[in-house]
Amino acid sequence: MEGLLDARLRAEVTRIAHYDWCVTEFVRVTDGVLPPRSYQRVAPELLNGARTEGGVPVRVQLLGSDPQQLAANADQLARLEPAGIDLNFGCPAPTVNRHRGGAVLLDEPELLHDIVSAVGRAVAGRVPFTAKMRLGVRDTSRAIEAAQALAEGGADMIVVHARTKLDGYKPPAHWPWIARIAEAVRVPVVANGEIWSADDYLRCRSESGLRDVMLGRGAVADPLLATRIRARLAGEDEGDPAGDWPRIAPALTGYWRRVLAHVEARHAAGRVKQWLNLLRRTYPQAETLYQALRPVRDNTTVERMLMAAVAEACAQAPG
Repeated sequence: MEGLLDARLRAEVTRIAHYDWCVTEFVRVTDGVLPPRSYQRVAPELLNGARTEGGVPVRVQLLGSDPQQLAANADQLARLEPAGIDLNFGCPAPTVNRHRGGAVLLDEPELLHDIVSAVGRAVAGRVPFTAKMRLGVRDTSRAIEAAQALAEGGADMIVVHARTKLDGYKPPAHWPWIARIAEAVRVPVVANGEIWSADDYLRCRSESGLRDVMLGRGAVADPLLATRIRARLAGEDEGDPAGDWPRIAPALTGYWRRVLAHVEARHAAGRVKQWLNLLRRTYPQAETLYQALRPVRDNTTVERMLMAAVAEACAQAPG
């Protein structure tokens, strides 16, 4: 999730709830082997045993189209001992696709096979090796062929975002297509796309036939989403977003401090507003805070308002 779920936000989200593992933003591979610092910049968790502060393993994602360059960089990356390496064949961004990266490669199953085979040989079982794809570029006509190319090339697992590149992020996600892909390959498949609630998870599970899902924007909009899903499956109370706000609000100030330490001051307010913009889908208190902060540009004022909101949330917490 380029430009959104970076190491700073990963740290906060994975302190709130447990995830089996998470994936970084992509590292673009073009010419030459990147130095270790390039990977550590995107995944500072590599300096902490490839885990977030909340203890969640971190896999690093590569994006590119040259099999040999990707293989050489995967070899370099594996030496840094990430929790896994993921290949990005899902990004729909025009700037990425114009440079033959991301979802546009789904029209070239032979190239997908060559990339995955080369990377698989370079990694040689040292770390888990996964790939993420969409259903195609303009349509789903080559979805099965693309997935089989990834599986036969040697990917250990395939994550399927159930939309085409042309679909972007427009609802709906076509979960039944994931079931077709899962039937056509011999490696585990994980469902992804348009899962914002426990109800969405259950519908996705019913339509895809898969228990395992990857949460994207849904986990940013509700950091407790994985917890709610597990509670629903266990027949337990999954909680109420309004009542859960005291668990979420302190992470805003934690995130704010991380942003101030690593992002240019003029961009800091925008980053916290970006998170709030998604949080307000789930939490009514986030909507109120977002509207109050929206016109504010001064960082001192932003911090004061965040601190006040957190103090109010904590004061209203039970017990």
